[in-house]
Parts: sequence; C-alpha cells; structure tokens
Amino acid sequence: MRSNVLDTMKFNRLFILVLFLGQIVGAQNKYEKETRIDKADFPDNAFSLIETHLENSKRIRFYKEVDSTKQSFEVKLKKGKLHYSVEFDIQGALEDVEFEIDVVDIPEDSWTAIEKYLKSNHSKFRVKKIQQQYPALKDENPSETIRKAFQNLILPEINYEIVFSAKTDKGFQEYEGLFNSVGQLITLRKSYPPNYDHILY
Repeated sequence: MRSNVLDTMKFNRLFILVLFLGQIVGAQNKYEKETRIDKADFPDNAFSLIETHLENSKRIRFYKEVDSTKQSFEVKLKKGKLHYSVEFDIQGALEDVEFEIDVVDIPEDSWTAIEKYLKSNHSKFRVKKIQQQYPALKDENPSETIRKAFQNLILPEINYEIVFSAKTDKGFQEYEGLFNSVGQLITLRKSYPPNYDHILY
C-alpha cells in the first residue's frame, strides 16, 4: 500500500513538472492578434500618460492586443521621423515604449555582440525590424520613462528588440529576440503571423 502511495506521489510530481516545462516552452512562442479600437475604448489612465506626447504627432492609432500569454493595449504614432509604440497592460499600467531604429543607431559594441549571437546560432539570417525599447521600471514614474523614450536617450536600462528570420531544417522561421543595452540576449521566442491557426487555442 505504501509503495502504491509513493508511486502515485512520484507520478503526480512528474506530471506537474512536465506541465510546468510545457508552459515555459509555450511561453517562448509568440502568437499575436492586434485589433484596432476607438480612443474611447482605450484606458483613461493610460491615455493620460501619453496625451501630451500625442501633440504634433501623426498616424495615431489605438489597439488591443492578445497574444499567447496576455492582453494589452497599445498606441502607435509617428512623431518627427520616428515610429513609436507605447504598450500598457490590461489595467492601463505602462509596460514599455518602443520605436523603430536602424543598425547604425545601435552603439557599435552592442551591435557587434548582437551580431555575434546571431551568427553563432544561425547559419543564415535576415534582420527584419529593430526597435529600441524603454521598459517600465519599478522605481521610476511611468511619465519619466515615456519622457526619456521620446527624447531618444541612450541609457543602461534600454533594450533592443530584434525581429529576424533564420534558416532551419524546415525552411525559415521568424524570431523575436530581446537584447539588453550591451547586446546580451534576454529572451528569444518564435514569432508567428497574426492569422496563425493556433493564435488563441
């Protein structure tokens, strides 16, 4: 009897471990669905944080985004020559501010480290999009994070989000890699198009 109980406990622990590992692997893939919404459907507290930065901006669009792990709100706009994206969680708290950049906008040492990672792990790859990211910090007022982003300041806490496609045994796979300010990899996940069959299932 004792043996059966121990076997059951071992099985339960193994099952929980497999389930946990499966969730981690799943979280490394990005399935995304973006829906445009009216300004009236955007959280008021989020809008109040970004409102002053919308002045003299073009192509202002509001979105609700659902991916494989969470829901969020996003406002996209063009200010000057930069295309910005400001993301908030479902309660309207700031998550990060990003804008598109080119390779030449990344400090040389940081890009060298990023490129070294890409070349070491992929025989053939093509960078499709680069964004400079200002993540919300626990000890910083979100208004200050947004201000720094719109001033395009190069700071130790910024990240670089690299979207690239790489050759695999089955063809080409798109990835989204997040690197810190000195070019070290933080996270990597496979990225799938918005109409991917398993997006919400």
